Amino acid sequence: MSTVTTDPHAHAEHEHHHGPAKGLKRWLYTTNHKDIGTLYLLFALTMFFIGGAMAMVIRAELFQPGLQIVQPDFFNQMTTVHGLIMVFGAVMPAFTGLANWLVPMMIGAPDMALPRMNNWSFWILPFAFSILLLSLFMEGGGPGFGWTFYAPLSTTYSSDSTALFVFSVHIMGISSIMGAINVIVTIMNLRAPGMTYMKMPLFVWTWFITAYLLIAVMPVLAGAVTMVLTDKYFGTSFFDAAGGGDPVLFQHIFWFFGHPEVYIMILPAFGIVSSIVPTFARKPLFGYASMVYATSSIALLSFLVWAHHMFTTGMPVFAELFFMYCTMLIAVPTGVKVFNWVATMWRGAMTFEVPMMFALAFIVLFTIGGFSGLMLAITPADFQYHDTYFVVAHFHYVLVTGAIFSIMAAAYYWLPKWTGHMYDETLGQWHFWCSLISVNVLFFPMHFVGLAGMPRRIPDYALQFADFNALISIGGFAFGLSQLLFVWLVVKCIKGGEKATAQVWEGAEGLEWTIPSPAPYHSFTTPPEIK
Repeated sequence: MSTVTTDPHAHAEHEHHHGPAKGLKRWLYTTNHKDIGTLYLLFALTMFFIGGAMAMVIRAELFQPGLQIVQPDFFNQMTTVHGLIMVFGAVMPAFTGLANWLVPMMIGAPDMALPRMNNWSFWILPFAFSILLLSLFMEGGGPGFGWTFYAPLSTTYSSDSTALFVFSVHIMGISSIMGAINVIVTIMNLRAPGMTYMKMPLFVWTWFITAYLLIAVMPVLAGAVTMVLTDKYFGTSFFDAAGGGDPVLFQHIFWFFGHPEVYIMILPAFGIVSSIVPTFARKPLFGYASMVYATSSIALLSFLVWAHHMFTTGMPVFAELFFMYCTMLIAVPTGVKVFNWVATMWRGAMTFEVPMMFALAFIVLFTIGGFSGLMLAITPADFQYHDTYFVVAHFHYVLVTGAIFSIMAAAYYWLPKWTGHMYDETLGQWHFWCSLISVNVLFFPMHFVGLAGMPRRIPDYALQFADFNALISIGGFAFGLSQLLFVWLVVKCIKGGEKATAQVWEGAEGLEWTIPSPAPYHSFTTPPEIK
């Protein structure tokens, strides 16, 4: 087996002849997993703010009923591109950045297995999102058919920006597949001697499983967007009933990708929380093996539930029952995880630094999102909930207080490792409390307007929803502004501050960075005194 790409001597020799690359060149050419991880994380943060600005436009328009600041067409483009950017531009690259930084260090590898491909899989992303964002300036406007781009909206009734949208999604998919291949090859081939699979930190396990999900479903998305492209521009009729196609076929293909995709966006979060909770409880993670099996079973089951997004399309009752029960089954391994996190904290010597606060908020609020998901899984109930703001509340609890909060927790937890400096704890606490309160003001009332029948994706609404929507929008603006505190904190941390020590998190034991939890002592003895 060739070791050209991972041989440190070859790299040193290259640097000796050419000197280390400086400035922009360093970042363009880098094959260093830490540099590439940093690029992914900064890119994700940028996209988080661009996608967030679009959410602000949506909330400003819905602040009160009637036309206010944007036309309905532009409102639809905002909902579409906001969704695409947050999913493919913020959450997924952030998790990929964490994987790049941490997976090699956690398994004792010198770098990622395929460093040149690693570089490329990042650098095509800025182009993908430039294409998507520039499509908004085309004649006829950007994509306005929702991030799920259902046919015939995306095929018959869309502007010419559809071609750019399809191209950008293809590039995002290529990037994701390359990143996933890299993670799998690294974990399988570059583990340090003695690092067996069942000794890997849970963050590594969750990413290992996520990478397989990505490789399984991204080609399905590529197929869906290609069929949309040929239906629109080349006279095929995959989704056109007049030509013998079926618009519901689109939904089956899309959600066969789309449902595993939402687990791609939450499994790494489980890994992060499983690293943080043991550290601040100062106890080993409860039930390591059951966590690995739970994660695997969630991943497998995610392929059997796609049509729960489609209960209202008129499926046979047998199919509706099948998808209902399979969806409810996913709650079981997820419940195992929540139980294990709580059991880890039980009788632990807990402290509440910012990473732990975000992790605790994750556990509570993600569970709320899980329960509303169970409600949506009940087929007859879903006929009432479908396409209302209840669904919006559900998936934002999973993705904002789930995925985004876990990324925040990870950032606070590993910033000292990345920068060599401690972040400002007081500023971090302010960021946490502002985010926690505003995010609930933003998303919790959506459950109520949804249950009362307010439809999603519509730029106007009945007068009875006015008060709740004003409150929701205020929560939205507050949450958006709260994130500026985070940027300030990260900039301060990079520039300097208190030096991070080898034992960053004060505890009974000096916690090593490479292991997900402190050296074990018996879970049910009295925890040792904390310094």
